[in-house]
Amino acid sequence: MVKVWRLGLMSYDTAFKIQTAIARKHLDSMIKGMDANYDTLLLVEHKPVYTVGIRDDTSNDEINRLKDLGAEFRKTNRGGLITFHGPGQLVAYPIINLKHYKTSVKWYVHNLEQTIINLCDELGVKASRSPHTGVWIEDNKVAAIGIHASRYVTSHGISLNCDNDLSWFEHIVPCGIEYKGVTSLTNETGLKCSIETITPLFLKHFEKVFECKIEDVPSNYQEDILSNIYSNLLTSTS
Repeated sequence: MVKVWRLGLMSYDTAFKIQTAIARKHLDSMIKGMDANYDTLLLVEHKPVYTVGIRDDTSNDEINRLKDLGAEFRKTNRGGLITFHGPGQLVAYPIINLKHYKTSVKWYVHNLEQTIINLCDELGVKASRSPHTGVWIEDNKVAAIGIHASRYVTSHGISLNCDNDLSWFEHIVPCGIEYKGVTSLTNETGLKCSIETITPLFLKHFEKVFECKIEDVPSNYQEDILSNIYSNLLTSTS
């Protein structure tokens, strides 16, 4: 069972705190020897932000240039290089324990890719893998993947270009891959593929590929996670 939490439009920092709090729940239960299931799929649409992974060497001048465009810039603990998140892009963060599925990060990434490939197929678009991580439509990336795993508990995830402004990508080399482009589902189908339209398709294919059952996250679970974040914030500022 995977709980789905639709966060809506949210800053990168707030979503990251929620990810971290859920991952902590997983890890704490493992340390205590509890067989608890905190598997959660966060769905979010970010305010404009450029993010980089653990191999980042972006200079301060470059960071300031990107910030001057009107976006945030964040260094993260995920894999992969620089990418962009913004309105119209569906970002999915599965915070799951791979011991409930298969203890293989390669298998996990493969399944994330397959979820998007199947979704695209339903829309009549042929998407595929390449030697580079992510999902591609010919030489253009439609979905980027960058993950982190600790004791097989995953964080970060996959971003799918639905109906977003692709001009933000013109200011970077997306994922550090030269001579490749980016695209969106709207571009490829000729139809407006809003997040509201694509989310049910994403959930359907995620459920099938990962062979799991999905349910909406209970309100008390949300309150528990958010109260932990608030409590930690008070502790760090006291």
